[in-house]
Amino acid sequence: MKRIYVNEEWCLGCHLCEYECAFANSGETNIVKAFKRDLKPIPRLHVEDAENGIHFAVSCRQCEVPYCVLGCITGALSRDEQGVIHIDDNKCIGCRTCMLMCPYGALTINHNKTVTKCELCTDNNQEPACVQNCPNNAIVFEERE
Repeated sequence: MKRIYVNEEWCLGCHLCEYECAFANSGETNIVKAFKRDLKPIPRLHVEDAENGIHFAVSCRQCEVPYCVLGCITGALSRDEQGVIHIDDNKCIGCRTCMLMCPYGALTINHNKTVTKCELCTDNNQEPACVQNCPNNAIVFEERE
């Protein structure tokens, strides 16, 4: 299965991936309109800036053993046939158990207090927005062993 990987040596720490992710999942077709709304779109990944000058984007790893799915008390998280882990907003009660279970800290809280995460831009039928728009090609979408 293809996953998102980050080469932290190439990451500039520009946070552009966060903006592109938020915009791609905003439902808007115009980036300016998306960020001028009262409720700004929320990225499904975030960039960590280490003190030693290393930067890296943290997003869902679509784990082989998804502890977030196993720990979800409402069944809001599930894995599809391609291996992508999805969240059903109608079932999520915002208890954050999945956030505690995730070893990577890859889940985020939405405006409606439910949880959201990277779903590889599956709704966009394209390569993930963070990968498409990384100016230094530090984020890749590929299959690895």
